[in-house]
Amino acid sequence: MQQFLSLSSGLILATVVAGCATNPLHCTSACKAIAPQHQTLSAPQKLNIYDYEALPDILYVATNGQPGNSGTEQAPLNSLASALARARAIHRDAPGTPLTIELLPGTHYLEESLVIGALDSGSPQAPLVIRGSAKGRSQLSGGRRLKNLWQQTADGTWWTTVEGPSFDQLFIEGNKQIRARYPNYNPEVAVFNGHTTAADIKRRAKTWSNPEGGYLHALHGARWGGFHYQITGKNDDGSLKLSGGWQNNRPANGMHKNYQFVDNIREELDQAGEWYYEENRARLYIKPPEGVDLNQAKVEVAGLKELIIVRGNSSKPVKHISIENLTLVHAGESFMQTAEPLLRSDWTLYRGGAIFIENAEDVQLDNNRLIDLGGNGVVVSGYARNIRITTSHFSQLGASAISFVGKASSVRSPAFQYHQSVQLSDMDREPGPQSPEYPSHSLVEDNLIHDIGRLEKQSAGIQLSMAAEITLRHNSIYNVPRSGINISEGTWGGHVLEFNDVFNTVLETEDHGAFNSWGRDRFWHPNRWIMNRTVAKDPSLPSLDAIKTTVIRNNRFQTSHGWDIDLDDGSSNYHIYNNLCLEGGLKLREGFHRTVENNILLNNGFHPHVWFKNSGDIFRKNLVMSAHADIRISDWGAEVDRNLYLSRHDLQTDQAKGVDSNSLFGELGFANYQTGNYSVVNLDSVAAIGFKNFPMTQFGVKNVKLKAIAQQPEFPKPEIVRNNRLSQSNTWLGLEIKNIETLGERSAAGLKETAGVLILSAPVASSAHYFGLIDGDVIISVIANGSPIPVYTVKDLLSVERSIIASLTVVRNQKNILVHLEPE
Repeated sequence: MQQFLSLSSGLILATVVAGCATNPLHCTSACKAIAPQHQTLSAPQKLNIYDYEALPDILYVATNGQPGNSGTEQAPLNSLASALARARAIHRDAPGTPLTIELLPGTHYLEESLVIGALDSGSPQAPLVIRGSAKGRSQLSGGRRLKNLWQQTADGTWWTTVEGPSFDQLFIEGNKQIRARYPNYNPEVAVFNGHTTAADIKRRAKTWSNPEGGYLHALHGARWGGFHYQITGKNDDGSLKLSGGWQNNRPANGMHKNYQFVDNIREELDQAGEWYYEENRARLYIKPPEGVDLNQAKVEVAGLKELIIVRGNSSKPVKHISIENLTLVHAGESFMQTAEPLLRSDWTLYRGGAIFIENAEDVQLDNNRLIDLGGNGVVVSGYARNIRITTSHFSQLGASAISFVGKASSVRSPAFQYHQSVQLSDMDREPGPQSPEYPSHSLVEDNLIHDIGRLEKQSAGIQLSMAAEITLRHNSIYNVPRSGINISEGTWGGHVLEFNDVFNTVLETEDHGAFNSWGRDRFWHPNRWIMNRTVAKDPSLPSLDAIKTTVIRNNRFQTSHGWDIDLDDGSSNYHIYNNLCLEGGLKLREGFHRTVENNILLNNGFHPHVWFKNSGDIFRKNLVMSAHADIRISDWGAEVDRNLYLSRHDLQTDQAKGVDSNSLFGELGFANYQTGNYSVVNLDSVAAIGFKNFPMTQFGVKNVKLKAIAQQPEFPKPEIVRNNRLSQSNTWLGLEIKNIETLGERSAAGLKETAGVLILSAPVASSAHYFGLIDGDVIISVIANGSPIPVYTVKDLLSVERSIIASLTVVRNQKNILVHLEPE
């Protein structure tokens, strides 16, 4: 290099980022006033450059480096923070200098989050690169190693005093240990790896002397994610005092009574591999794994939630940063901070992760490994453009792997709860975003994501919210508790999802999809009749937020507990084609302007739920293996036709509904389903409807190393599936009724369990009509002789004498209402 230092003394004054006193993501107003980048600054510190004749290309950091070293490979620096400060000084005095910070092999412990700000920006020709070594694994840890000062108790428990910050994860020889819990950890149990009932926990709590500092975890009452609470003590009756429960944005159903567990309870430290931390005494207790000598073992604890923060400010974003070839481990849990509602989706969010990016442009994350993190992997927040996350491996995370989430300030007329709505008279009718505080024009490509959401169940492999034009390509996502890819609302569309492989999804929750979306945008109203009338008057409303079409093409999706592709509540403006759905079929609920064509819905079919008039929806040129599983459909959109069925019976069933008049049925031969090749070989069968084969070998990751370890889904044998309603309808008070029996019926009504009596038809002439009962209501209980009686089936309803029923509880528009009946 021919650039030289301009300082004759060979000394550079640099400002060193110290980070906020608490969490640099949530600094105080005083901190913000001092530093626009939300960073507190220490006093200037002299950094020796040792009279370099030329500026360095690379600054090296080693675990055994020294503070006064020059930063060469032979004399490396001692910390990433000191290297970043050195790089900032060089960029100040020699702008445009290409510079790389390289972490030599080993575990580099962070005392606080590394904050990369606008002053650290590179340029298009000379980005600032932070990378791991090619000579071995360079590991960046948010934890710290404990001293081996252990004492043993009579029952085989070991303990030590741990000074310093609190922590919530513990590792022995790099292996994560289990915080003392009830019931005990069992990898063979899907939900929470072990769960019990609320009643059992209440009984168990009576044996705990002081559970304060423990945590209660539970699935949502309808299994739409989960809840978490900190235990703050015990009530007089022995029940637990709790604080929390803000982790789900649909809290009405509360905790599920059958899926709960507790952890960090001293009395539950009862098996090898468990630990308990008594924070008020700073005392750590461990029952080590068999054969482990704690006085010789490497024991690490972690509580730092963010390892790397890349953040500029609104007037000066950080630019041209590349983070490469690093392993990030040991970030703390965030479930008690997951509280920010993402508009009217089911989600709340902790706006932070092991890597956090905000107010940034041209940031590259490539060839990294994120593992054993207590919360989110990568969160891209607020204003962000041209962020690229590529060829990386995410596994064993407490929450989501990758999230792109804008700020609510960028949304016009936002609402934040399911049952909230925006009155037309108050609605901003300007299409699109209100401010640029959202991510867009970014890429997530060739990433392997699996075994995430280990604790937070409202999570996803990739989450998009208040974002635009994000491309998700060639990612493999599997073993997740809820969706593999989730889009929280229509703001602002333009996403492209292609060549992804998403399977083994919705493993611990229900009523969801391998791909899931919601569209509760500003036009959306929880009362579908109001929304139907509103949109009929102004058809432009659904396009105010979903301004650009989201394209889903050439993907492979699978779930056994919902729908392979699930466009829920108002999702609008989608083009879905050339997808292979292996099991769950495809669902379209409410919403407008969806075109679904040229997809293979293996061993399943089309699930249209609760459509609006003049939706503009199109379902054509698809291969289906069951009759349409429609629920409460009176208007079939713009076109449902030219599909190919395996069964004449299914085709005739749908034609009787007034659709698919030009659809066909016939035999289908697939090239080799045992290897996942479902290309149609007898093309004459599909040519008449216009179906065309699409590639079957391009799903998922491409990188050779990632591809070698990525799992594949199971490939089912093609077969015709009957999805007809299981029971016959009955009549009661002139109503046509039937049991709630399918996940589809449950989902369409928004029920927390597959139970209740569905009103198929409430004719105007029926006596029940005059009490206000309508089509689609679900009866879940009756009040008879002053007592509530649950109604799980038609048999339960008919077993109660009509003369003693005073009222009914029905679910309508996903809300319980009381309907009073006149006495006979």
